[in-house]
Amino acid sequence: MHEGKLVFAQLAAHLPLSTFRRCVARYGGEYKVQRFSCLDQFLVMALAQLTFRESLRDIEASLRAQTPKLYHLGIRGGIARNTLANANATRDWRIYADFAQHLIALARRLYADEPLGVQIRESVYALDSTTVDLCLSVFPWAHYQRLHAAIKLHTLLDLRGNIPTFLHISDGKLHDVKVLERLVPEAGAFYILDRGYHDFEQLYRLHQHGAFFVTRARRNTQFRRCNGAAVDQDSGVRCDQHVILQLRHSRERYRERLRRIRFVDPATGQRLVFLTNHFHLPATTICTLYRMRWQVELFFKWIKQHLRIKAFFGTSENAVKTQIWIAVSAYLLVAIVRKRLKITLSMHEILQILSLALFEKTPLNELLTPAQSALDPGHVANQLNLLD
Repeated sequence: MHEGKLVFAQLAAHLPLSTFRRCVARYGGEYKVQRFSCLDQFLVMALAQLTFRESLRDIEASLRAQTPKLYHLGIRGGIARNTLANANATRDWRIYADFAQHLIALARRLYADEPLGVQIRESVYALDSTTVDLCLSVFPWAHYQRLHAAIKLHTLLDLRGNIPTFLHISDGKLHDVKVLERLVPEAGAFYILDRGYHDFEQLYRLHQHGAFFVTRARRNTQFRRCNGAAVDQDSGVRCDQHVILQLRHSRERYRERLRRIRFVDPATGQRLVFLTNHFHLPATTICTLYRMRWQVELFFKWIKQHLRIKAFFGTSENAVKTQIWIAVSAYLLVAIVRKRLKITLSMHEILQILSLALFEKTPLNELLTPAQSALDPGHVANQLNLLD
């Protein structure tokens, strides 16, 4: 039997703890803290994410059942429901946001060579948001509508590796287009945007910074055609034109030419009109890039199913943001370990295995390597054949 580190301790060994301590010191996270450190809080919350705990009471009960192993998990403070609730409510959420940004940088370097599906060397990002409904009487600070509360997760997803590179948490009333103002455009990168981000002033800002965008045109947007290119009708592309905006107030916000591509999906018959400021890629590639935007929708669906961001462990704004940033950090940690150990399993499979094995002492390589099935034709069974 392997007498080494627990599986969770092996995962935590990949955390850059020196960076974590700098984040804690930056915001005074351990001012007057005696027992339950910020690292203890992070590890307990990450453990709760990976084992799918549902409440503070659930966390307390499950970890107290493993009390002899807590020291070996790296948790030095005692686990009490009130202590964890107080830490989530009072310790600055920016500690974990800054630490998550460092993990994002690590993950992006590891996944920089991931295949994208199109022949593009530049970075490709998809920007979108998802709404998490809350109870207004419990979360009054997240007022959304007259009888509802909600928060929005605005996410910029790097489509190489599905790594979230930007995350902004707001109340449900913040319009999606306002998040474009917070982005720092990357020259040469592609930004895939839905119609909710249709603001010509912000699109022109991306253009001025040397970035490219692909978005859908609204039905009431008026253009004047400048010239067009021949297209292959069999590919679904109906027209590929250079246009300028016709209405004065729109043209004042975006002064340059745009490329307008009209596409009919051969499978569904859906008609789509795309706008971009890139004039050299084939029209079919532009259409494929926009189709890849659905990866961010799948990402939102995935994190809602596998991370605890729908049932919150605290009701304050600080507690909610702390839980979300630690959940993102747990996702990034698993993604980093997956790449460093060259694991071929999907993130879904890895998380399912880890949820059952965090308190075992199996080496991570062995735990996350697909076992050879006895039904595999290459498997040699060392057993007598009783029917000869």
